Amino acid sequence: MKYIRYELEDENYVGILDDDIIHRLNYSSILSAVESEENLEYAGVDDKITDVNILPPTNPSKIVCIGLNYKDHAEEFNMELPQEPLLFIKPSTSIIGCYDNIIYPDSSNKLDFEGELGIVILDKIDKNTLDIHIGYTIINDVTARDLQQKDGQWTRSKSFNTFCPCGPVVSTNINPSNLHIQSKVNEQIKQDSNTKNMIFSPIELVKYISNIMTLNPGDLIATGTPPGVDHLQKNDVVTITIEKIGSLINIVK
Repeated sequence: MKYIRYELEDENYVGILDDDIIHRLNYSSILSAVESEENLEYAGVDDKITDVNILPPTNPSKIVCIGLNYKDHAEEFNMELPQEPLLFIKPSTSIIGCYDNIIYPDSSNKLDFEGELGIVILDKIDKNTLDIHIGYTIINDVTARDLQQKDGQWTRSKSFNTFCPCGPVVSTNINPSNLHIQSKVNEQIKQDSNTKNMIFSPIELVKYISNIMTLNPGDLIATGTPPGVDHLQKNDVVTITIEKIGSLINIVK
């Protein structure tokens, strides 16, 4: 299933995306819809995706990110593979949806994109959880690279408003271990890899993180970026595409 959250005529809805048509559901959130996935209640209304404003799929309490998680990305910089995941957090205020603008901050001169597979937490997960329920989306971990290098830590460079484009859907019941992931800037391919190159799998990441902190429904995990990260300029169009999920598109302003 591809769940989508959207706005139409000042009302928010949840639906199932089928090509360019959204089958509207009788739920207020994607999380509540997923709970009833085996017996979904349809509203009997179809909307065209071209007529709606796509919203971020969830309102997370936190976004947990992984620093280095692709073998080919490590090879790109001749880096040793990490023994355990490197974690950092982006604030929930950095979230924007598909087609929303990424705002280039005045304090930075080097803005980068990072296309990533996103994990969506569907049920509360802590260190005692046995059954892990997750879905998948696309995340762009936008980074002010010069500020990251200047500060020596990552909070400021990763946390500006609009620095976490996410969406357009939450995909369930897919195998994340062999998905093509590609990032384009103005239709030029910059990143082209596969999730099979991940060092730590999505399930490994969820288990590792939930032993440190409780993951709440709606929380997001950005699983790391493949090689090919590059700089952005104002008016650039960034498109991140992941097989079986779709494309996340944003413009830099």
